[in-house]
Amino acid sequence: MTESWMGIDLGTQSVRCLVVDATGRVLGSGSAGLPEVRDGVEHTQHPDDWWEAVVAAVRGAGEEVAAAGTTLGVVRAVAVDATSGTVALLDRAGAAIGPALMYDDARATGETERAADAARELGLEGPTAALARAMWLLGRDDAPAGAQVAHQADVITRRLVGSPVPTDTSTSLKSGVDPVAVAWPAGLLDAAGVDRAALPDVVLPGTVLGTVGAQAARETGLPRGTEVVAGMTDGCASQLGAGVVGVGDWNSVLGTTLVLKGVTAARLVDPAGVVYSHRSSDGSWLPGGASSVGAGLVSRDFGGADLDDLSRAAERVLPTPVLRYPLVSPGERFPFRAPDARDLVLGEPADEAEAFAALLQGAAYAERLCLDLLDSLGAPLDGDVVVTGGASANEVWTQLRADVLGRPLHRVRLAEPALGMAVLARGRGSDLGTAAAEMVERVAVVEPRRDTGGRPAEDHVAGYRRLVDELEGRGWLPADLAAHARRRSEG
Repeated sequence: MTESWMGIDLGTQSVRCLVVDATGRVLGSGSAGLPEVRDGVEHTQHPDDWWEAVVAAVRGAGEEVAAAGTTLGVVRAVAVDATSGTVALLDRAGAAIGPALMYDDARATGETERAADAARELGLEGPTAALARAMWLLGRDDAPAGAQVAHQADVITRRLVGSPVPTDTSTSLKSGVDPVAVAWPAGLLDAAGVDRAALPDVVLPGTVLGTVGAQAARETGLPRGTEVVAGMTDGCASQLGAGVVGVGDWNSVLGTTLVLKGVTAARLVDPAGVVYSHRSSDGSWLPGGASSVGAGLVSRDFGGADLDDLSRAAERVLPTPVLRYPLVSPGERFPFRAPDARDLVLGEPADEAEAFAALLQGAAYAERLCLDLLDSLGAPLDGDVVVTGGASANEVWTQLRADVLGRPLHRVRLAEPALGMAVLARGRGSDLGTAAAEMVERVAVVEPRRDTGGRPAEDHVAGYRRLVDELEGRGWLPADLAAHARRRSEG
């Protein structure tokens, strides 16, 4: 029978499950929707709904596997990813105490300030938003004695194993865990007023948490005894699904917003806190950041247009002197932090084609600025850049990005978090690179266009520098990063 591995991805709106073999061939897939409640700053889901959706998705994948002539009995291991920063409160028996707070639930304002202040006073790096939500949950009047915080992925792995399990350093990073020590910083918990007993133990991603128990086997169809492996956040899972696991390699995801994640041998330290790093299962580090720039503006500004025709028309006017820093929502997080930044357009587009061209160009310039920031922090950029996300299917846009970055861009056949978890379930530590190389298929390379001397085309350098000047002049872009970006643009 064919050996296989399972990845489970818990998104905001659905659960996705993949069963793949050692070559990355999909043997079965399943999905199920997730209900959610949004009310002002509140955003919740119930952990019981997570489990019901996981059961449905796993059973759906099992049905496809069975239709292909095999069974889920050949699954060697399963790993789970989930949204980063989502937390729930469980009683001693593991039952959920009310709804979970999702990653963008913003009601814990006082706790957020206390957690951030405590981290700063102790000189700790990294975000603490999920710790603030945990503080809020633990402070509820109906929180019983012995209540414990669990991240979204922890809820599922506990149900799979049938007993309490550790969290991993990636899933718990935003809760303030120390990924170097693989432990909770005692000083931080003391300052935040959180009892250590209310938090799970911590392990590295790729650690075997246990095996599928009898109850979970009956509900999901997974064979009892299948290994359950500690996963990562959904962003890290996407990176593994793109096969980006080698030092110096980067995954640029251009969807609604732009996310850039890569691999370094040592932890990347960013004094400004714009870039933070997850720890991989093989000992390397996965730094990155999420911008508010992205393709989300395409549907808003050009929703009724034929995007193929519009892209071809935009290509004829590129590069355009109309500059745009296309923020999908107010405020920027990466490559610089500027809460007051807004969608910026400099110049008057002659027509819809030039307006679209300015959007495509602006996103590519933002992507270049992200790489300039990473270079300024000492990150290796000499590996491959793999592009994923919905915008990577746009040929004009991808070619433009290659031209602006002056480097080849790689595409893969299938890139999604569930595949990344299957890669992790198989490769774990020292074999992660082998698993990614064999399970993630690259299908194309988009080369930057060259001038007659064989050098990357430099048509966009002047426009990029103008945008850097404008961002600095508005007080959004720090002067040192602006100067570094100018120096790199000089070749």
